[in-house]
Amino acid sequence: MKWEAVEPQRGTYNWAPADELVDFAKENGQLVRGHTLVWHSQLPAWLNNGDFTADELREILHKYITDQVTHFKGRIWQWDVVNEAFNDDGTLRDSIWLQKLGPGYIADAFRWAHRADPEAKLFINDYNIEGVNAKSTALYNLVAQLRKEHVPVHGVGIQGHLDVRYSAPHDIATDMKRFDDLGLETAITEADVRIPMPADNTELEAQAEAYDVLLRGCLLTEHCTDFTVWGFTDKYSWVPGVFTGEGAANILDENYKAKAAYNAMSQDLTLAAGRDRKRT
Repeated sequence: MKWEAVEPQRGTYNWAPADELVDFAKENGQLVRGHTLVWHSQLPAWLNNGDFTADELREILHKYITDQVTHFKGRIWQWDVVNEAFNDDGTLRDSIWLQKLGPGYIADAFRWAHRADPEAKLFINDYNIEGVNAKSTALYNLVAQLRKEHVPVHGVGIQGHLDVRYSAPHDIATDMKRFDDLGLETAITEADVRIPMPADNTELEAQAEAYDVLLRGCLLTEHCTDFTVWGFTDKYSWVPGVFTGEGAANILDENYKAKAAYNAMSQDLTLAAGRDRKRT
């Protein structure tokens, strides 16, 4: 559903691959997160190379969001409307959208998506916001302001791309509660934990802890609605192609064998289910 795949030539849409996935989900009783409407990356060449005025670019973005959301209306549970809008220091990313349209593009994108499908849940999604830091605080301040302005932001997506070389975000529940208190839903949207290769048992245990921390953060947050792993087997992971010398980031290995991370998450979910049964 990324723009370069959906509209490779201006005005010519290719919905077939995304339709196939959405149809598969419907046939199997699954919910779909739409990813993503506004991003600085994986844009079609005609858009990156076009010398558009601000007014032209605004209309192009408006049309694309409206066309994409309308096409999938009633079939998408959650949309990642705006993706990775911030730098790690809390400033807005200097993307084509900020350069040409100013910071108001974020509110516009949510309004346009909501008009196209009023039933879909609309999320802002980013990485390195798993704990309380400059980036997550800037995002918090933004969504708090958007809510005051009645912009239809329904949730915050916390990607969860971690690395065993760095400490797991043990303040994630504190971070997520901030958004919960604003009346927003939260979700872990892209969880994986990469390891310098080759992976040893100590690193696999550290990976399990990181997945455990992410999942428990969600389970402890009242309105955390879902937890999505970013791929499930190391056989098809995106990590080795982007992070040189790293891999083994998923909960199943290349032979589809469950790793310590899988077992840790399974235990968390079992305990949570037992707790919920006691409450009822």
